[in-house]
Amino acid sequence: MSRVYLDWNATAPLRPEARAAMAEACDVIGNPSSVHAEGRAARMLLERSRDQIAEALGAAQADIVFTSGATEAAALALSGQGLACAGIEHDAVRAWADETLAADPSGQVSVPDPARSTLQLANSETGVIQTLPQGLAVSDLTQGFGKVPLAFDWLGVEVGFVSAHKLGGPRGVGALVLRSGVDRAAVLRGGGQESGRRAGTENLAGIAGFAAAAMAAQRDLAHGMAEKLTEMRDDLLMRLEDADGNTMFPGRESQRLPQTLSVLTPGWKGETQVMQMDLAGFAVSAGSACSSGKVRASGVLRAMGVAEADAGCALRVSFGATTTRQELDRFADAWLAARSRWQGKHGKAG
Repeated sequence: MSRVYLDWNATAPLRPEARAAMAEACDVIGNPSSVHAEGRAARMLLERSRDQIAEALGAAQADIVFTSGATEAAALALSGQGLACAGIEHDAVRAWADETLAADPSGQVSVPDPARSTLQLANSETGVIQTLPQGLAVSDLTQGFGKVPLAFDWLGVEVGFVSAHKLGGPRGVGALVLRSGVDRAAVLRGGGQESGRRAGTENLAGIAGFAAAAMAAQRDLAHGMAEKLTEMRDDLLMRLEDADGNTMFPGRESQRLPQTLSVLTPGWKGETQVMQMDLAGFAVSAGSACSSGKVRASGVLRAMGVAEADAGCALRVSFGATTTRQELDRFADAWLAARSRWQGKHGKAG
């Protein structure tokens, strides 16, 4: 049988709309900074894509600055700001912020000083969604954008950032989102592109693909995709749950992304599960993929109070618009069979 891809939070499959937009953009030969007709055509495509991403983000009153991805956008947002963050944040945020905020066992974070803090909208491993406080300095919107309804102009956040490949756009392109009147000094300096905030010729094909993917994701949300995926996620959870409660689902008590499920069976290493499922034809992960391919105990779960030994036993299942119920049922069958074998080998109750 064909393989099943269930690691969408690491990178989502390229949407056909994005592929088509990128192919068309590759025929636009001008540099967006050139003043001749070809350059003006490239500039027109660039600005149309910027407008489409702003529309999808609900960011009509914000500035969109294109970058090479969310990691660069995070650096641009956070460099020199001295902000506080929690241990559930992505490494790209924790590298620039002081880890002084605490997460509770449900994955929620209290922010006493929003103007001096950064807080993600949604967690890539547990799917837990945060209520962002008004006046928050910075928010990582990467996992939420295109998966849940989102309007940047209504969030009360000063600065946000997003990535194309998390919602079905190409890898290697992202954006910083700045509320009107808020600015950031360039980290990459040179030609003065992106209103002087990010030098370097813009990745026109990638940006066009990003815009097409963002618009397609918003269309899916308008047609009830979040509700459909939530039902599929909850059905999968009920299938994987065992009668004795040995298997846990971190963040279960909180509002979560519709298509993300964290599964933790103490004693059964996440790395082992990933390999077993890979051999069975399913691509899943033990956490964030942004650690150079390393499998390690989840810092997110440790920040939620999970013991380090147990934090190394988590599995993340993430899926999307083209995933079918039959594929999730096949995964559940394979995973339950593997768990049964592990329980038998280790004398665990079923």
